[in-house]
Amino acid sequence: MVEEKQSSLAELYEQSLKDIQEGEIIKGTVVGITEKEVLIDIGYKSEGVILKDEFPEPGEVKVGDEAEVLVEIIEDDEGRVILSKEKADKLQGWKRISENFKEKDLVEGKVRRQVKGGYMVEVFGIEGFLPNSLSFFRGFKTEDIINKPFKFQIAKLNKIRRSLILSRKDAVLMERETAKTKLWEELKIGETRSGTVKSITDFGAFIDLGGIDGLLHITDMSWSRISHPSEIVAVGDKIEVVILDFSKESSKISLGLKQKTPDPWDGIGEKFPIGTKIKGKVVNILPYGIFIELEKGIEGLVHSSEISWQKKIINPKELFAIGDTVEVQVVNIDKNTKRISLSIRQLESNPWLEAEAKYPISSKVTGKVRGFTDYGAFVELDDSLEGMIHVSDMSWTKKVNNPQDMLRKGQKIEMQILSIDVENRKISLGIKQLTTNPWSEIAEKYPVGTTLEAEVVQITGFGVFVKLEDDLEGLVYSSEIDKGALDGLKPQDKLNVTVIKVDVEQMKIGLSAKLSQE
Repeated sequence: MVEEKQSSLAELYEQSLKDIQEGEIIKGTVVGITEKEVLIDIGYKSEGVILKDEFPEPGEVKVGDEAEVLVEIIEDDEGRVILSKEKADKLQGWKRISENFKEKDLVEGKVRRQVKGGYMVEVFGIEGFLPNSLSFFRGFKTEDIINKPFKFQIAKLNKIRRSLILSRKDAVLMERETAKTKLWEELKIGETRSGTVKSITDFGAFIDLGGIDGLLHITDMSWSRISHPSEIVAVGDKIEVVILDFSKESSKISLGLKQKTPDPWDGIGEKFPIGTKIKGKVVNILPYGIFIELEKGIEGLVHSSEISWQKKIINPKELFAIGDTVEVQVVNIDKNTKRISLSIRQLESNPWLEAEAKYPISSKVTGKVRGFTDYGAFVELDDSLEGMIHVSDMSWTKKVNNPQDMLRKGQKIEMQILSIDVENRKISLGIKQLTTNPWSEIAEKYPVGTTLEAEVVQITGFGVFVKLEDDLEGLVYSSEIDKGALDGLKPQDKLNVTVIKVDVEQMKIGLSAKLSQE
């Protein structure tokens, strides 16, 4: 009876065992782990053995894990079932790829090792080859590649030979195109997006928004004045920007950074009413004036004409330096163009309001020659006022072609006030007016018909100027010179002339150099 029972139990045990075949893929459970092997319960009379290295992550295998394995040998010399996880994965992997994927499809895999000409990548348990030319790994470190997951495109798939060639380059480009399409569909003007500074130019920075580059122009980086975009951003910076405008047709996106904060120009009129006196910092100096920062993002211009009441041309760089603190007065605000006109001289009393009282007409004054023009000389009367001597007011009798022939820069001279135009801030000065007009005496001294020898001073297209005596010149018109007499004539030559006209009012002497007078 006992023997029958034991026989019955043995039969039941035999019946409970799976009927397995070599080359079959079955599912098993990890029941033991040694230093080099993993024991798998596959429901057979003995446990199966797999080399531990066949697992992709050997150190992570633990008891209770399930695994699909290939039965290689049902019973070896030691009575063990030899299994293979690696071969099962490959068979399953090829089956999965063959049934579900085709060339140009995307798959995910891990780069397992570097080989000659490229890398071996594990995809669904099988290895595919990734050529260097398609890896897109330039600039990557080895530790950032090996055993790390990436997306790949199937470049070539040979199911018969079980050959798989992958391309990370095409996968990246495909993902970028997908991201671009999605991004263009999602873009909205006014929204804030994260991006990475890709490159910097003199006029702005290009921001990678995730497949599409946008331009952050230098004028949209800060409400304050900046000289170069590198003052605000650096390549690689992660920043948030506002979408100002975009055009999918031209693939252009305009971005803003300063728009994330309120416009400091809002309410500017209430903040800085005209006439307000305020201190600011010099942030830029140009030939035509200085820019003053009144507060962050708010700048105004002190034009060179508003630096001083003096009319002389001022070089702002000689008076100011970047960073100087200067007190100014608000003269005008144009909110539309975001311009504030400032003045320094308005903080001082206007010297022109007292000019007429200080310098009466015909009064004699002393001043210093400050500069010249073709038609006269500028003279500094005091620290705030200057006047001009026209060439016609330098001498009663001499034709002054160049004011520097009569005066030199820095020279102190006496003059007479001829007129004052307060509205246009002009003072006319004269030197000759300090002496009596000699033309009445000249008319008596040189009556018409007088003949004398004169020195050539200047030869022009219309005639020859000659010196009759010191500071007295006359003009010989070309029509009053015999034909051929001008040939070879030069300054300092002597010329016989005859007075043919004396104009006291115009202060001119007309001469003739013809040999025979009619």
